[in-house]
Amino acid sequence: MTRASVTIEISKLVPGESPRTGGRDEEHIARLAGLDATLPPILVDRRTLRVIDGMHRLLAAVAKGQRTVEVQFFEGSAEDAFLKAVEANVTHGLPLSLADRRAAAVRIVASHPHLSDRAIARSTGLGAKAVATVRRQSTEASAQVGARVGRDGKLRPLNSAEGRRRAAELLAERPASSLREIARRAGISPATVSDVRRRLTKGESPLPTTNDSSAGEVPPPRERTNVRQMRPTPSDPTAVLAKLVRDPSLRQKEDGRQLLRLLQQNAIGTEEWSELTAVVPAHCGSLVVDLARQCAETWLEFAQELNTRASNAGRVAVAG
Repeated sequence: MTRASVTIEISKLVPGESPRTGGRDEEHIARLAGLDATLPPILVDRRTLRVIDGMHRLLAAVAKGQRTVEVQFFEGSAEDAFLKAVEANVTHGLPLSLADRRAAAVRIVASHPHLSDRAIARSTGLGAKAVATVRRQSTEASAQVGARVGRDGKLRPLNSAEGRRRAAELLAERPASSLREIARRAGISPATVSDVRRRLTKGESPLPTTNDSSAGEVPPPRERTNVRQMRPTPSDPTAVLAKLVRDPSLRQKEDGRQLLRLLQQNAIGTEEWSELTAVVPAHCGSLVVDLARQCAETWLEFAQELNTRASNAGRVAVAG
């Protein structure tokens, strides 16, 4: 959402710390002063009135004899203000040099160690590999946190073992919580939480052994096999859906009808999915990918919980 700008006297503003190591560019100031168009508002720290972004625009206004300037206020820490200044200078105005961007990355890695390499890369205009190199070489960011926030805003553990241990604790404390809730709190995927719960049920450690094929962040082969065994025959989605729609135990209940509607929306063939991928514009690709993955995780969690309930019912029936 666009912030509202206000008019403020130039004399009240304080020069801020710039990510430009070379100082101000007099030629750029002269070019801005010669423009007739209205320049974008300057970004200013509300508490200190220090300029975060727009020092060249401010000096251009001074050169033109202006007494006031349009500003937008920023509220946050000094570290966040510097991060905002870097982001602003990377995306518009006079570009930062490679040396400036590298220096900024060093500082941001130290002040924001919880941010992922990709998130810092996006803020500084560097590649993720370059940021990873900066992080390895940094002495200030050594092992400060056990997780990082990615570009999508999600918290992910640097060590999956820590996430698994945390999930085991949460499963003991909150046995009624869903896989997704535990996953969100532990910073791991719902599939990994499912694996942790399976291990705990069997009396095993939540951590996989070195030779365990389920050591990754995906469900173990045994669980995936169970999910496949749930699939009705024939596997044609249209035929399966038609069979479910005829089942009165589903279509005569509101919750059942809601489930059928969801299944109808998702039960499309491979060719139809291919046609849908062609519709997604390039600038929306990453957003659709993230959303599709979230939906896939939700359906996987639903399938796993349904499979667990079916297995438990089968064991009860055999015991009876």
